Amino acid sequence: MKVISLSAYFDGQSIQLDEPYQLEPNTKLIVTVIPEQPSERETWLSWSSHQLNRAYNAEDEYPLDSIKVTNPDYERS
Repeated sequence: MKVISLSAYFDGQSIQLDEPYQLEPNTKLIVTVIPEQPSERETWLSWSSHQLNRAYNAEDEYPLDSIKVTNPDYERS
C-alpha cells in the first residue's frame, strides 16, 4: 500500500474521514493534529483593534478647537 494523506476530523468520540476510503483492518496510521487557526477576518480585527489602542488611550483629550472641519449635524450634550 502506498503512503497517502487523508483529511479527517474528530467528532468527540472517534476520528471520521472527510471522504470514504477503503482501509484494511489493522492498517497503521499516523494522525497529525492541526491546531485551530483564527480566521483571516478575526486576525485583521484583532490587529486593527491593537493598533487603535496604541494610537489612542483613555487619557487623551482632544479640545474642540483642534477640529478643523465642524460637523453641522453634531449636537453637543
